[in-house]
Amino acid sequence: MTAYNTAPGPDPDAQARTRAGLLSGFGAYGIWGLLPLYFVLLDPAGPVEIVALRVLFSLVFCLLVLALTGGLAPLGRLLRSPRPLAALGLAGALIAVNWLLYTIATTTGHTLEASLGYFINPLVAVLLGVVVLRERMHRLQWAAVVVGLVAVVVMAVFYGQVPWLSLGLAFSFGFYGLVKSLVGGSWPAIVTLTAETLALAPVAAWVVGSLAADGRLSLAAEGPGHFLLLLSSGVITAVPLILFGAAATRLPLSTVGMIQYVAPVMQFLVAVLVLGERMPLERWVGFGVVWVAVLLLVLDAVRAPRALRE
Repeated sequence: MTAYNTAPGPDPDAQARTRAGLLSGFGAYGIWGLLPLYFVLLDPAGPVEIVALRVLFSLVFCLLVLALTGGLAPLGRLLRSPRPLAALGLAGALIAVNWLLYTIATTTGHTLEASLGYFINPLVAVLLGVVVLRERMHRLQWAAVVVGLVAVVVMAVFYGQVPWLSLGLAFSFGFYGLVKSLVGGSWPAIVTLTAETLALAPVAAWVVGSLAADGRLSLAAEGPGHFLLLLSSGVITAVPLILFGAAATRLPLSTVGMIQYVAPVMQFLVAVLVLGERMPLERWVGFGVVWVAVLLLVLDAVRAPRALRE
């Protein structure tokens, strides 16, 4: 009598979703990892001009995409919902601070500080989960946070000052993620990004007008190439967020958490290998301690699903 294997094979649809999710996730974090090179090309535009134009051009791009894809209706519903709209206004302010700090870092030769900030960010996210959301931390997560605090102390001693730029990036993005998580996933990423940039648009428009009045706006003063580079900031802002949203809906959260380290690793490599930023011994020590903390978080993320299965 012939025995047949009746065990179900891999689900092609699930495999396709996973592949699409991985491509989207690596695409999003890959773009974020290469952003320092883009910001260097925007010279002589200053950080304030870059962020203001990034807000305005992102808003235009998002509205165009929503108009072409029939997404204006969800945006209209969101704009009529006071509580989530207020939360997204706060999120917009936090991401604007994050964008400004990141632009300052990458245009003033401190891309390594930006990379460090995004290595620290997962530790901040874990800490905010405990303090604000009353989540319970595993032992490895506690160890990672403690090691991260040690890293900050070590860098403060070696550098002679607290790494404020890195911490500012980590905490601004950490609080941004917290606010977005409290809003929930009721709206697509591009709809919430549109609401955030819409809230920032009046301030951004005022900044651009002030720079133009003072003769300090580089947008139309440095030739068509410079104009097109600044114009593309809307696309460069929105596309990775759209890709990230696609990855988050197709992959387990733990997998997305692993992929997030692609961006700071790429930023680190760009800073050292392309931009020529120095890595003296004390900086290697500081980064090394942070990497130990990151490794503990990765081990915890790998172990958690396995523990649930046992």
